[in-house]
Amino acid sequence: MALDLTAAATEAWLYGLAAIEMAATRSRMLNMGQVTNSLLHVPMLADHRHRAVTTPNCDTLYSTAQIDLSAGPVSFVLPAAGERYLSLALMDAWSNNFAVLGTRTTGPDGGRFTLVGPGEAVEGPDVIRSPTNHVWALARVVVAGPHDMDAARAVQTQISMQGPAAAPAEAMADRRASWQDYFASLSKLMAINPPPVTDRALLARVAALGLGPDFDPARFSPEEAAQIEAGVALARKAAKGGGGLSGETFIEGWAYPAARLGDYDQDYRLRAAVALGGLAALPLAEATYLRAGAPQGGALFDGNRSWRLHFAADRLIPVDSFWSLSLYEATEDGQFFFTDNPLNRYAIGDRSLGLAYNDDGSLDLWIGHDSPGADRESNWLPAPAGPFALFMRAYLPRPQLLDGRYRLPPVEAA
Repeated sequence: MALDLTAAATEAWLYGLAAIEMAATRSRMLNMGQVTNSLLHVPMLADHRHRAVTTPNCDTLYSTAQIDLSAGPVSFVLPAAGERYLSLALMDAWSNNFAVLGTRTTGPDGGRFTLVGPGEAVEGPDVIRSPTNHVWALARVVVAGPHDMDAARAVQTQISMQGPAAAPAEAMADRRASWQDYFASLSKLMAINPPPVTDRALLARVAALGLGPDFDPARFSPEEAAQIEAGVALARKAAKGGGGLSGETFIEGWAYPAARLGDYDQDYRLRAAVALGGLAALPLAEATYLRAGAPQGGALFDGNRSWRLHFAADRLIPVDSFWSLSLYEATEDGQFFFTDNPLNRYAIGDRSLGLAYNDDGSLDLWIGHDSPGADRESNWLPAPAGPFALFMRAYLPRPQLLDGRYRLPPVEAA
């Protein structure tokens, strides 16, 4: 039974991580005063103080809602956004994007939509059915820069939601909890938001743990508990090294995301890695996330050195919306957050004010702790005096970026 329990614990912990992280996010937001089934507009961009969600972006304003469809349907209204990028991602309790409304899918003119739970007997052309009663809705509205903030907020505030009152959500254990509390919470979450039938094979493999309404950690002997503990330790390590937003294999200096990003099907390890390193990631057709690799190997750069990312004039990133290079400091448990810097600049991209192109139309981005000089500061992305990570976001990527015909140039020592 030893091998079964250790392997089962590893697989079950990874399987449940997305649900645990989604529940933890729900609890944080509700504890901060947000009300279930109501939409909260966040009227400012993320900075180094924002640590509620890993790998944040500072390109878009967010509006967020924690939804409980067991109380009944909710409805959304999206405004006409014109050429401005807008999306409303709807994520089930297992972190899958089961629908993304907005620029790419429903068009620039907005509309009204009704979201119903899995057991609701409602049909119609504007009805969206969620696989779970718990849903996280996350809207993004792009901001071109400080000069555009008021106009972006005007669009954001026109996103609205109406829904019935719902009971408060029960607090759940987080990923740092003991295995006993973690699996007890996972058992509760599985009852509230039942896994799809396509998860039955995995649930059979981890049946030795007894997950479900009768989960009882006291029934395991000390030896068996030690085996479960060992399996969880393996799972924690696997989640940290699982690739996250982008894969683990670097091609010409960049790791490209897995095809199932944002809607994971049975790729539970990818789902766990993204829950830890990029919860709420969009599907690739909406946004492609790429991670730069350091020339000396590994995925963390040294801020005490100077770095350059050079784009030839005919090799700029192919997108139908925008691209943005974000810089993060890494935490010990594998999460990423913006770092304080003298310019209050956490990302740089094609919308950055003052971005200077070379005479031949090429573009150089300068990265490091020390300023590259006054003449290059408009293209400088400041780094901490230590390790950091670089992620590229490409919104509404064109086919050549998705199918590999286009590759980003590597980040090189300056």
